[in-house]
Amino acid sequence: MSIPAREAGQPLPILLLNGPNLNMLGVRQPQVYGSATLDDVVELVRTTAGEFGYPVEALQTNHEGEMLDALAAARGGISGIVINPAAWTHTSVALIDALVLPEVPIVEVHISNVHARESFRHHSYVSPLAAGVIAGFGIRGYEFAVRHLVTLVS
Repeated sequence: MSIPAREAGQPLPILLLNGPNLNMLGVRQPQVYGSATLDDVVELVRTTAGEFGYPVEALQTNHEGEMLDALAAARGGISGIVINPAAWTHTSVALIDALVLPEVPIVEVHISNVHARESFRHHSYVSPLAAGVIAGFGIRGYEFAVRHLVTLVS
């Protein structure tokens, strides 16, 4: 993933990252994750960020190395990160090591309330790095995350 060139005066993009299985939103466990799709999430984030003049670069991947590469490539080219690390939230030390590379604010998002679910979901490796954590608001959590991120970087 490469961050495209921007016009003078335009803010650096917000990087929207979605981890494993989030490409299956709207199909996988709609009773937990709702009926919205990943396309709906990306559209919501782009619309919200656009209100403030921020472009968005979006990546969803089921391959951890691809996300790590994207974070390394983003260094110096983004304003901040909105991330739903999905299962990597609870398992990936490599993701944590890569999240510090861009040196920008991070807001962690979870569609479901992870604290009301299985106990293994209660621990997040990402949360200690995040400027905020939003969980349990469905895809509206992404909107809240963008709004918070914009206040941090403006």
